[in-house]
Amino acid sequence: MSFSTPDPWHPLILDDVRGAQKMLAGVARMTAMEGSRHLTQLVGAPVHLKCENLQRTGSFKLRGAYVRIAGLRPEERAAGVVAASAGNHAQGVALASSLLGVRSTVFMPVGAPLPKVAATREYGAEVVLHGTVVDETLAAAEAYARETGAIFIHPFDHPDIIAGQGTVGLEILEQCPEVRTIVVGVGGGGLAAGIAVAVKAVRPDVKVIGVQAAASAAYPPSLAAGHPVAIDPAPTMADGIKVGRPGDVPFALIRELVDEVRTVTEDELSSALLLCMERAKLVVEPAGASPVAALLSDPGAFRGPVVAVLSGGNVDPVLLQRILRHGMAAAGRYLSLRLRLPDRPGALAALLRSLSVVDANVLDVSHVRTDPRLGLTEVEVELHLETKGPQHCLEVGAALREEGYQVIS
Repeated sequence: MSFSTPDPWHPLILDDVRGAQKMLAGVARMTAMEGSRHLTQLVGAPVHLKCENLQRTGSFKLRGAYVRIAGLRPEERAAGVVAASAGNHAQGVALASSLLGVRSTVFMPVGAPLPKVAATREYGAEVVLHGTVVDETLAAAEAYARETGAIFIHPFDHPDIIAGQGTVGLEILEQCPEVRTIVVGVGGGGLAAGIAVAVKAVRPDVKVIGVQAAASAAYPPSLAAGHPVAIDPAPTMADGIKVGRPGDVPFALIRELVDEVRTVTEDELSSALLLCMERAKLVVEPAGASPVAALLSDPGAFRGPVVAVLSGGNVDPVLLQRILRHGMAAAGRYLSLRLRLPDRPGALAALLRSLSVVDANVLDVSHVRTDPRLGLTEVEVELHLETKGPQHCLEVGAALREEGYQVIS
């Protein structure tokens, strides 16, 4: 199964996805489907998590990459393949190529996270660091393909890629036959398009809902215009779905088959990632957590049973640390306060005793004595506290005011 050129009007059908599933037997895992009690209570219907974060290479990308490369003609395989990616697609292409005995070169941005670069090399690819943004990296990979004859493996804009990603949809129908809504993150659109092709052919009653980061959502304006529209995506923690323009092939399928594309905020993404770790014990990257973010933002909008596709788990530890702090702040688990105290011995100790009474954990304290707004005998104290949630934040503020403290913010 292979289509030599991406054709946005190619009638990708269920048989293509079933053919991809046979090709992937013994290569891609049938990943787990885990129930979520917390999300089930929130939505008011059963919610299940499709754990593609536990797939080989840590994301669904292996599926499409393997199907695309396996479908190459012998002379194309002999020329090798080339890809451009900051992470998941890079690792998928590297492993798929190694399994098929094909030489692979992967271009990655200079600032790509070191664990992702190391993993791509360990899967067998030659890694070339080029450019500071993905567009520059992509241009370099395409130039390499023209110069060497290597076959460029696009991350989403090819029917073989979409057929491979669609195998996730077949697994969902097998693992959760009663499903009524599938929620999936959308970047270029390959995964959502593939799932929609597979699921709608078997169960046209099932809703397929796409989710994008609001900061880099190219699909809503494209769907409104009726054709792919390029945007200048803003920075987002969900770099796995940060794409400036939908692919022609997936766009045609998503416009026809996907019921809705929603957007989520950065706060919702970080809260979703935190929930996946705390409640489901799953490490998920921000893009992979986007379906959970959509459920958190509007739980009453989804008809159950719901399957949320956790598309990947490759998150840089340094970024994860920052996101978790952001998520805890968004969930009301951190509280920052500024107060004015008399500048005398024991004033800070008395404040800390008051905080211990209301069970607030002090993370950081800083003093300001040089602000011209302060009196001669005053000091401003900034506190960062760990709390138990929004209600506890209110209780802490109220308790301090009752003690006579002037809380500025």
